[in-house]
Amino acid sequence: MSLRDRRVQYETAGLERNDLDNNPLVQWQRWYDQAAEASVAEPNAMTLSTIGIDGGPDSRIVLARGVDESGFAFYTNYDSAKSKQLVEHAQASAVFGWLDLHRQVRVRGVVTRLSDQVSDEYFASRPRESQLGAWASPQSQPIAGRDELISRLAEAEQRFSGRDVERPPHWGGWVLAPREIEFWQGRPSRLHDRFRYALQADASWFIERLAP
Repeated sequence: MSLRDRRVQYETAGLERNDLDNNPLVQWQRWYDQAAEASVAEPNAMTLSTIGIDGGPDSRIVLARGVDESGFAFYTNYDSAKSKQLVEHAQASAVFGWLDLHRQVRVRGVVTRLSDQVSDEYFASRPRESQLGAWASPQSQPIAGRDELISRLAEAEQRFSGRDVERPPHWGGWVLAPREIEFWQGRPSRLHDRFRYALQADASWFIERLAP
């Protein structure tokens, strides 16, 4: 089947204003829980888009590791391309795609760096192999081959042999504080349901339906 002819009919139940919580983060948690219960793969995966140094868009998939009133937290190497871009342009968008449920959530907002304490706490919760990997990988930098990574990993294993792995100073968290969040529910005939939350000056959320 060609790409042009590939289609999926969305026959799921609709989304009405009365279905939505007034707080989009509460609504997001509700949909996330349903995605997890439906065994959607990596339900916390989000496509994070940043503004490149050249002014163009740049996207990649990262994992949200915390959601609260401050926004969506994720962790990475501070020397990575995405982190350098966020230092230059502290704005980003993210998309959660729960395709099995014919749903997506779009987020736009400002990104700030998490505190060292929060990053330390999360790093301590990671598997030891992932902790060592944070030391071994010069993320986004050119390398000669995989052997270089293996060698760097061996150096990290030796360095922290018999003791806890501390968080590298070049590794930590960011949080995307939403200013807009849109909930999208697939419907038949491509007449999808879309609702957008927009943050107001008084910190309340204005909710409106959008045409598909």
